[in-house]
Amino acid sequence: MAMNDSVNILNSAYLAVEYIDSFLPDNPLQQPFKNAWNYMLDNYTKFQIATWGSLIVHEVSYFLLCVPGFIFQFIPYMQKYKIQQDKPETWEKQWKCFKTLLFNHFFIQLPLICGTYYFTEYFNIPYGWEEMPRWYILVGQCFGCAVIEDAWHYFLHRLLHHKRIYKYIHKVHHEFVSPFGMQAEYAHPLETLILGAGFFIGIVVFCNHVVLLWAWVICRLMETIDVHSGYDVPLNPLHLVPFYAGARFHDFHHMNFIGNYASTFTWWDRLFGTDSQFIAYQEKEKKKQYVTKK
Repeated sequence: MAMNDSVNILNSAYLAVEYIDSFLPDNPLQQPFKNAWNYMLDNYTKFQIATWGSLIVHEVSYFLLCVPGFIFQFIPYMQKYKIQQDKPETWEKQWKCFKTLLFNHFFIQLPLICGTYYFTEYFNIPYGWEEMPRWYILVGQCFGCAVIEDAWHYFLHRLLHHKRIYKYIHKVHHEFVSPFGMQAEYAHPLETLILGAGFFIGIVVFCNHVVLLWAWVICRLMETIDVHSGYDVPLNPLHLVPFYAGARFHDFHHMNFIGNYASTFTWWDRLFGTDSQFIAYQEKEKKKQYVTKK
């Protein structure tokens, strides 16, 4: 009975979104995107699209999304939004991070990306324009992927903080007490595999078109670079996402090496009380600000 009710609610929500979408104006970018997509299909093989296309999407998205945070360090006005203002970025740390990233991207992640083509072939995942899901379906699928990845990340990340194994794997990621955007994927190769596995679970569950692979890559990178940015910028559109953790939430984890284990949302930490120190810290900061204003 409960299952039927849930299905009915989802169907109603789908019909409501579809109805609203029918009144929205045509997207002016749709036709150019369609032309580019069909050109890609006509000129490249599925293996090239799934492998090299995925690599390009990942690399371009990653470093483009890092640009705003990188520029902020040179803008005095933005320093008031920096969370740990006493720990500025240094060229030495950023260069070290960049070199490690290149190794992880091309020697750890690229071999995994090479399996994308075989995944799409095994599950008969379509590439065509006509089979591409509508934007609201894609948004829902990405949100579903985020929920699954967040659960995986919470429990495995918490496990990596266990005192018997922390120094062997996860300590690498915590070399930077004050994180910056590019450091999002700075990690031990084993951590890249362990926590990165959560990224693929949602793909296996929801993937009905190769475009979801790329959309989910961009969404996940957008989130992880934001929470590692070190800046809590107002009017951040990601804060509109329900239960979104954000930069302050994850920055506290880097400051204290404990608590706030989830990647995207706050519910797992709230459920298990692993955000208690963060809540106490926030209350303390509010009292400080109140006293200062008085």
